[in-house]
Amino acid sequence: MPTTSGALPDPTEPSADAPAPPPTTRARAALHRRLVALREEAEAGMSTAEYAVGTVAACAFAAVLYRVVTGDSVVDGLTDLVDRALATLA
Repeated sequence: MPTTSGALPDPTEPSADAPAPPPTTRARAALHRRLVALREEAEAGMSTAEYAVGTVAACAFAAVLYRVVTGDSVVDGLTDLVDRALATLA
């Protein structure tokens, strides 16, 4: 308890500024188990925001792939490939 008369504080009384005592081994073990469990739970699945970003990325990749496959050069190349394969068989 702080004094107002200027006397020194009693060293046996805990002060508000004093650091907390270090945790016991049992408390540390319990805290460690809880932190490990939290880390495992945090990686259990994707959140809604991650699903949204993944969906947008997949759609963008599909759009790019569609544009590449339906482009003139790819269609011409596939046509030439099929023509050459059929000419070889004939």
